[in-house]
Amino acid sequence: MSAMMRGNLRMALSNVKGAKWRSVLTMTGVIVGIVAVVTVVGIGEGVKRQVTEQLAHFGKDLITVRPGHPAKDDSLVGMGNTDVIFGMAGVSGLTTHDVDVIQHAGGAKVIAPLGVVAGTVQVGSKTFSNTPILAANHDLPAALNQKVAFGGFWDKDNENAFTAVIGKDAAADLFEENVPLGRTFTFRGQTFVVRGILSGFDSVPFSPTSSFDKAIFIPYQTAATLTHNDANLYTILVKPDDPKNTKDTMSVITRNLRAAHGGQQDFAVLGPEQTMATGSGVVKLLTTWICAVAAISLFIGGVGIMNIMLLSVTERMHEIGVRKAIGATSRQILSQFVLEATVLSVVGGVTGIILSLVVDGLLFAYTDFKPVISWRAIVVATGVSLAVGIIFGVAPAIKAARKDPIEALRHE
Repeated sequence: MSAMMRGNLRMALSNVKGAKWRSVLTMTGVIVGIVAVVTVVGIGEGVKRQVTEQLAHFGKDLITVRPGHPAKDDSLVGMGNTDVIFGMAGVSGLTTHDVDVIQHAGGAKVIAPLGVVAGTVQVGSKTFSNTPILAANHDLPAALNQKVAFGGFWDKDNENAFTAVIGKDAAADLFEENVPLGRTFTFRGQTFVVRGILSGFDSVPFSPTSSFDKAIFIPYQTAATLTHNDANLYTILVKPDDPKNTKDTMSVITRNLRAAHGGQQDFAVLGPEQTMATGSGVVKLLTTWICAVAAISLFIGGVGIMNIMLLSVTERMHEIGVRKAIGATSRQILSQFVLEATVLSVVGGVTGIILSLVVDGLLFAYTDFKPVISWRAIVVATGVSLAVGIIFGVAPAIKAARKDPIEALRHE
């Protein structure tokens, strides 16, 4: 680095320190934009990793049958796209007949329907209205590769029993204890006995499995009796006899269900890769919107830097005249003010990166989000802040460089 460049850098840092609050306000747009970009990229990468880990836990042979048909963008038409693993939406397009169709199609080792049952739970004198009640069959633990931490799941002979298996958080919320085996609750006028507590599910944001720890699972046949066969299925989980036959089993299920639905493709049969692609839709949407906001913030920050630098040129007109009078060239004046604008922007960018790391740490510690620090995003953010300073610092620098030294010396 040349002596002139070092001098300009020292002068730029001195000017930033000399007007701290003005510099901070000027850098706010850059800081906000960088924080938004780095944080949202970290969240997106974290959610993708969490989804991948959860799908790996469930197994690479898990087939998910859901209402709605896949669109070109891998979302599900007719359903909300905020479900990463299974679609727990208010749309009902699957019935017990579909379960029978899949059963008779052959090639399936595990078939586990999941349905939602509306109602409130009563434990003693307390009523709980926000506890999810899910109807399932005895194959659910095998479908999800989920263990029962205490007690056991019901078997095929107890599909009509008034029994329940609950999540670990539901145990604490309803009974205020970790192992409430044998305890009872009332649902739709019937008394259910808790026979098992599931081990904890890996939480993934935007996924209904995040609420499985708070859920109560009851036999599907029992739910059908209580609701007069109105327990809506929102997904059917299937595992083939052999993981190597996953794609073939998906094709058979699709063909048979389409025939059962009168030739209509009003359902989706998804493998693990497709499920991941479907679930990443909300992350992509979030990333797009936040990046748009970040771009606006960076533009506003750049305009702020340009305005402050124009003001600085006006305030330092006499200094510019003195420097030109003692031999400074227009290029040297230009580089000085471009460097000052760049310093402002880069300091704002570095501050934004530090704040984004703090935000990621807080999210990791206190929420279900597990952001992943993306060094690529940090490098890009640094480059963007550098570019903003150079681009928006050029106009004020040109104005300073073109000043006539005599006119500049006359300026008060």
